[in-house]
Amino acid sequence: MQDQVDALRALGVRAGFVNSTQDFDERRTVEAEFLAGELDLLYLAPERLRLDSTQDLLSRGKISVFAIDEAHCVSQWGHDFRPDYLMLSVLGERWPDVPRIALTATATHATHREITERLGMPDARHFVASFDRPNIQYRIVPKADPKKQLLSFLRGEHAGDAGIVYCLSRNSVEKTAEFLSRNGVEAVPYHAGLDARTRAAHQSRFLREEGLVVVATIAFGMGIDKPDVRFVAHLDLPKSVEGYYQETGRAGRDGLPSTAWMAYGLNDVIQQRKLIQSGEGGEAFRRRANQHLDAMLGLCETVRCRRGQLLAYFGQDPDPTGCGNCDTCLTPPESWDGTVAAQKVLSTVVRLQRERGQKFGAVQIVDILLGRRTAKVIQFDHDQLSVFGIGEELSEAEWRGVVRQLLAQGLLAVEGSTARWC
Repeated sequence: MQDQVDALRALGVRAGFVNSTQDFDERRTVEAEFLAGELDLLYLAPERLRLDSTQDLLSRGKISVFAIDEAHCVSQWGHDFRPDYLMLSVLGERWPDVPRIALTATATHATHREITERLGMPDARHFVASFDRPNIQYRIVPKADPKKQLLSFLRGEHAGDAGIVYCLSRNSVEKTAEFLSRNGVEAVPYHAGLDARTRAAHQSRFLREEGLVVVATIAFGMGIDKPDVRFVAHLDLPKSVEGYYQETGRAGRDGLPSTAWMAYGLNDVIQQRKLIQSGEGGEAFRRRANQHLDAMLGLCETVRCRRGQLLAYFGQDPDPTGCGNCDTCLTPPESWDGTVAAQKVLSTVVRLQRERGQKFGAVQIVDILLGRRTAKVIQFDHDQLSVFGIGEELSEAEWRGVVRQLLAQGLLAVEGSTARWC
């Protein structure tokens, strides 16, 4: 809010905000400006509507329109659900004559419907712009040593550029920021575990300095409007296509060439599946979360135009000839008939489960196919299986690619921390 208000005031717009970072006098000054009609825009967080004092303030002022930003947060099946957004239906109930507009950059058709239902806007008109961001080059690489891969990407293509690196955990954020700094890339961490002053200082530096890299959890970015972000990198698999699109959209807002780069591997899939199974929410929530993850896997594993798949997810017809600015268009991946390879993987899983009653992860399956007599293979007599050593025609990396393809196509699923046949 602070950053957006500062930017608007610099452009001559009379903007203000009310939130918990202000002291009593600052808040009273803004409230007085609002009541006197001296503000063009007043920013509030949805959480403030819990307070009777906020609703009383709004009742005493003149409001021409309620604008609900990041409206996808109302969707309980979305990637960034916030319960307080559900309270925003009170705006239409208490101020029925004030127009409302709900805005988001990441709404599928299903999210459109849910926004209008939950905000009590059944007769709302829908205006949908293009989801295409042609200046962003989308690239996804197999994960090997992700921090070193990231460093190579930054040194080779974005030396001295401002950018955002997203990681799944706070620990990964800290270690990645430290690694980049140690290797000559100025980087700062940002996550909810840092104190508010540190977070504010790092965000302020990012907005005002050139060439700073912020390594963050998804706690960073919403409301950020820095036009010259040249790259957004992901070191962990996002939970959904919506989340990925939202986060990569923070790059290149000035229209200049930018990169959305991600390192992705099989362990990402297993980790996300485990988080879904162990997380809060009922069976319906887990089912929808798995559907979101399946769509994300499909985007990662596609051999067709990656931008086209992204646009199709949001209901937009892609260019049938490809975009010419994603990795699968610039360097078309080789595809081959993987029927026999898929059969070998599935046959191995079947023999482990049905003949032995055992469940193992992808590493063990690949070791069996490659005929490796590791300690674990010998311990469980897996070198006695009929499938032992039948996959020596492919490398370990290629077999892991086959497993990822099977996961993406729903022929394998993850149960706990292992892949299983389904």
